[in-house]
Amino acid sequence: MAIIATLFGIPLILLVLWEGFETIVLPRRVTRRFRLTRFFYRSSWRPWVWMVNTLIPVRQRETWLSYFGPLSLLLLLSIWAGGLITGFALLHWALGSAVLSIDGRAGFFADFYLSGTTFFTLGMGDVLPRSDIARLLVVVESGLGFAFLALVIGYLPALNQSFARREVSISLLDARAGSPPTASEILSRHVHERGKDALRQLLHEWEHWSAELLEGHLSYPVLAYFRSQHDNQSWLAALTAILDTCALIIAGLEGASERQAELTFAIARHAVLDLSLVFRTNPKEPECDRLPPEQLDRLRTLLTERGQKLRKGVAIDLKLHELRQMYEPYVYSLATYFQVILPPWIAEEGWIDNWQGSFWKQIEKGTPSTGKNTAKHF
Repeated sequence: MAIIATLFGIPLILLVLWEGFETIVLPRRVTRRFRLTRFFYRSSWRPWVWMVNTLIPVRQRETWLSYFGPLSLLLLLSIWAGGLITGFALLHWALGSAVLSIDGRAGFFADFYLSGTTFFTLGMGDVLPRSDIARLLVVVESGLGFAFLALVIGYLPALNQSFARREVSISLLDARAGSPPTASEILSRHVHERGKDALRQLLHEWEHWSAELLEGHLSYPVLAYFRSQHDNQSWLAALTAILDTCALIIAGLEGASERQAELTFAIARHAVLDLSLVFRTNPKEPECDRLPPEQLDRLRTLLTERGQKLRKGVAIDLKLHELRQMYEPYVYSLATYFQVILPPWIAEEGWIDNWQGSFWKQIEKGTPSTGKNTAKHF
C-alpha cells in the first residue's frame, strides 16, 4: 500500500503544480490535448448551462450564467489546494504515518490533518512529524503553500484588471454602435463632418483591443466566462460587430478606410480562430443566415439614407460572402458554447442604447425591464 500511495501522491502533486504553472504563470496557449483545468471547465460549464436553462426563468438566466466565472475560479483554486494537501498526506501515509499527535492518533486522517495545517501555514502544533523525511515533506509543503498563496494574491488582481480593460472598450462602444452593437449603427453614426477619421480611429483602437483580448484570453482563459454588465453586451458580440463592419468596408463601402479595416479584420479574425482552438469549438455554419439577400438590400438602402454607400454587384456580394465565411462559423460556434446571442447586422427598430435607458423610469411606468436591454439587476 505504501508503494501505491507514493505512486498516487507524487504524480498528484506534480500534476497540480504543473497545472498551476500553466494557468497562472505561463503566458501562452497550452497545446497538449489533455489539461486538468480545461477538462474542469468544459465538464462543469455544460452542466451549469443545462441547469440554468432548465431551472432558471428566462429573465434571470444571464445573471446566473455570469456567476459561473467567479465561482468556477474559486472552485478550481480549492481543487488545486485539495490536490496538494491530499498528495502530501499520501506521502506521509506511505512513510508509515511518521507523526506524533497530542491525542495519540495516527493514520491517514492524522496525515491529512498535518498536511492541511502545514499547507495553510497554521502552525497548530498538535500534530508533529517525527522522522527526517516527514520533516522534509513538511518544510517543502509549507513553502509550496506560501508560494500558492502568493500566486493567488497576484493572479486575482491581474485577472480583474484584464477584465476591466476589456469591459471599458465594450462600454465605450455603446454610443458608437448601439446596444447590442451592429455594423449598420457603427457606419451610420460616423457620417458627420469628421466621421471618416473617427471611424478610422475607432477601427484602430479595436485593432489594439482585439490583440489585447487575444493575449488576455490566451493567458487567462477563464476570462471568457466572465460576462459583461449588460445582457445585450459581450466581448464576442462586440468582436463580431467589428468584424461585420470591417467586412462591409473591405467588400465595397465607398470613402471608408479600407486599409485600416483590413488590419483590424486580420487581428480580430486571428483572435476568433485562436479562441476557437482554446475552447475546442469546431466551426459550424449558423442555423439561420445572419444576412440573407433581402437583409443585405435593406442594409444598402439604410446606409444610403444615412449617408454611406455600399457598392452593388455580384462581385461585391461574393466578396462580402467570402469575408463572412472567414469568421462567422467560428463566432457562431463560440456563441453557442458561451450561450451568447450574436448581434444582428441591422439594429432592430425601437431599441435604445443602454445609456439612454433607465430602469427607474420603466418602474414608474409600471413596465419593469425584462432584461432585454438594461443592466443586470442584483
